[in-house]
Amino acid sequence: MNDDTGDTMLIKRTKSLCPTCGAILDADVVEDGGAVWLVRTCPEHGTYRGLYWSDIDMYRRFDAYEVIGTGVSNPQKIAPLDDCPRNCGLCNNHRSTTLLANIDLTNRCNLSCDFCFANARACGFVYEPTFDQIVDMMRLIREEKPVPAPAVQFSGGEPTMREDVPELVGKAKELGFQQVQIATNGVRLAKDIEYVRELKEAGLSTVYLHFDGVSQETNPMLALNERAIENCAEVGMGVVLVPTVIRGRNDHEVGAIITYAADRIEVVRGVNFQPVAFTGAASEDDVKKERITIPELAERIEEQTDGIIRKEYFYPVPCVVPVSELVEAYTGRPQIVFTTHQHCGAATYVFVTGDGMVPVNKMIDVDVFFESIRKMAAKLRKGGSINKYVTLVEGVRDLYTSVKTAEYGNTAEFWKLIAKALVMHDFEALRDFHWNALFIGMMHFMDRYNYDISRVQRCCIHYATPDGRLIPFCSYNSGPVYREQVWKAFARPQNTE
Repeated sequence: MNDDTGDTMLIKRTKSLCPTCGAILDADVVEDGGAVWLVRTCPEHGTYRGLYWSDIDMYRRFDAYEVIGTGVSNPQKIAPLDDCPRNCGLCNNHRSTTLLANIDLTNRCNLSCDFCFANARACGFVYEPTFDQIVDMMRLIREEKPVPAPAVQFSGGEPTMREDVPELVGKAKELGFQQVQIATNGVRLAKDIEYVRELKEAGLSTVYLHFDGVSQETNPMLALNERAIENCAEVGMGVVLVPTVIRGRNDHEVGAIITYAADRIEVVRGVNFQPVAFTGAASEDDVKKERITIPELAERIEEQTDGIIRKEYFYPVPCVVPVSELVEAYTGRPQIVFTTHQHCGAATYVFVTGDGMVPVNKMIDVDVFFESIRKMAAKLRKGGSINKYVTLVEGVRDLYTSVKTAEYGNTAEFWKLIAKALVMHDFEALRDFHWNALFIGMMHFMDRYNYDISRVQRCCIHYATPDGRLIPFCSYNSGPVYREQVWKAFARPQNTE
C-alpha cells in the first residue's frame, strides 16, 4: 500500500474503506502539496493515501456551497451511524432525498467495455427483474417523503436488450415522473429509428448516451453513436453525451467533445463527463496512472476550449439550493433540494450562438445571482402571503444587478425569461433559454480508493432494488458493492446470452 507522508494540514475527519479488505476505517482528509488526500490506516493492510481532489483552492471554493439536507421523512430502515455504509435502506442517517433514481433493467449487455463499473458480461448469470417488480420499485421511489423523486433512469447492463422498455417508460410517466431517461450505449437506437420513435411517444425525456470521444482511437463506437444521435434528432429526442474520462486515454479530447455537442445543439442538450471510477479489478498502479479529478478535468476543458470555458466557471451542484428555497417560500410546498455533497460534481452552462459558445458567466455574475435569489427567499419567508408578489418584483429588479455589461448574448431576453418564471410562474418560458444552452457537467463517482462516507450520506442518486431498498450510487457500485448482492439474490437460473 501507499505509505507516502509529508507535511500535511488536516481539513476534516471522516470514515473511509480499506482498498484491500473493505473494512470501515477512520480517515483524515488532508491538504498536502496543494492537493487534497484521503488518508486511513488498516490494522491488517497498513496506511493508504488516495487522491481526493487535485486543487485545494477549488476544493475550498466549493466548500462555501455546502448544504446539508434533512433526508427523507419515511426511511426504509433505521440504522446505527457507525454501520454506514453497510446497512443501506435508505436509512435514517442519509441526509439527501432522491433526485434521480436508477433502476437496473437487466445485466445483459451487447458490449464488453473494460471500464464498466457494472462488469455486466462477467457475471455468469442473468439479473432481469419482472415488469411488476420494476413497477413496484418505481412506486417506492414516488412514495418518498417529503417530496417524491422527480426523475428515474433505466440502466443496466444495456437496458434496451429488454423488449418492454417503452411500456416501462409509459408506466413511469403514469406514476408521475417528470423526467424519464435511459442510459444506453446506443447500439439499438442506431439500428432502429422506429424504436427511438416508440420510446419518444411513450414519454422518454432524454437519452443518456455513452460517448467517449470524437475519434476512432478514443471511441470505436463513434459511427454507431453518430447514427443514434441522428435518429434521435429525426424524432425530436434529446441526448446527453456521457463520456467516461480516463487519463491518458481520452482526456485530450474533452474540449472536442464539447465542440461536437455544441455543433449538434438541436439534439444534444449537454455533456456529462464521468471521471473513471475504479470499481473493478484495478490495481494501485492503474489508479495512479489513470485517475483524473474534477479540478484536472476542468483544467483540460479550459485548455482545450482556448479559455472559452474556464475552470473558475464551474460550480458545485448545491449552488442551486437557493432557487429551491425561493420556490418553496413562494408556494409553501416542499421542493426538491439539491443537497448533494459539494465535492461530488460540478457544472456550468454555455449558450450556443452563431458566433460560437458563450459561457453563462460572461452574461451574469453567478455569485451575485445566487445571493439575490437567497435574499428573495429570506424576504418571502418573513413577509407573508400579501407581500409575495411585491417581493418577487423587487427581487427581479435586484437580480438585474448581476447582469454583466458585456457584448455577449441577449441579456435582456435572458432576464425577461427569468422574470416570467419567477413572477408569472411561466416556467415554459425557460424552455427557450434551455433550448439554446448546453449543459456541461461532471460527476466523479467514488471507488474504494477515494471513498468518503460523508459523501455517500449526502448522495442524491439512488438505486432502487427489488427488495424495497434505495441505495446510494457509490455504495451500490463500490464499497460494499450492493450491486453484486442484489443481482445474485434476484438472478434468473440460466447463463448469460
